[in-house]
Amino acid sequence: CLYLRYRLLPYIYSTAAEVTFSGASMMRPLVMDYASDAAALDQPYEFLFGKSFLVAPVVQPQVTKWSVYLPATRGGWYGFFTGERHPGGARVEVGVKLDSIPLFVKAGSVIPLGPALLYTSEKPQDPIEIRVYPGADGDFTLYEDDGATYGYESGAFAKIPMHWNDADGTLTIGARSGSFPGMMSVRHFRVVKIGGGM
Repeated sequence: CLYLRYRLLPYIYSTAAEVTFSGASMMRPLVMDYASDAAALDQPYEFLFGKSFLVAPVVQPQVTKWSVYLPATRGGWYGFFTGERHPGGARVEVGVKLDSIPLFVKAGSVIPLGPALLYTSEKPQDPIEIRVYPGADGDFTLYEDDGATYGYESGAFAKIPMHWNDADGTLTIGARSGSFPGMMSVRHFRVVKIGGGM
């Protein structure tokens, strides 16, 4: 789980920027996105992590399977650890272990993953793996700053927009806007389409 947290830093940092600049929520109750799904509103422990992840903590001891409700959404959901696609608006039984919890990604999500690190400044987060989860259109904006100062408050940051067109099966990575001291002049991306190579 520690390595996963560091690999997810590009997603977490970009989502935190949305919280700072747009008033978004890092942890979201299901009602924020699925208010019309009565079954989703009845889940006491599940929550969204940013707009893409559904987290279903295991809250009972000594269990090997856990029932997870996946809210109704276009394209369904993918098991993060398995890549298996499931329909939305249904329950799935998930095998659980001590070192992982049920974690799902909404179809249409574009998820950036950095390299495995032991601490944030160990090495540059490059290349970045961009995981695309087909089934719906999706957008993501990769946010970066120097990671150490308050320079972002005066505009020292950069953004890279990404758009997944599900009908065409294309991911468009837009031009980077903005800059900050120490910014990498060139970014490398490795694009992975879940459910098949890209």
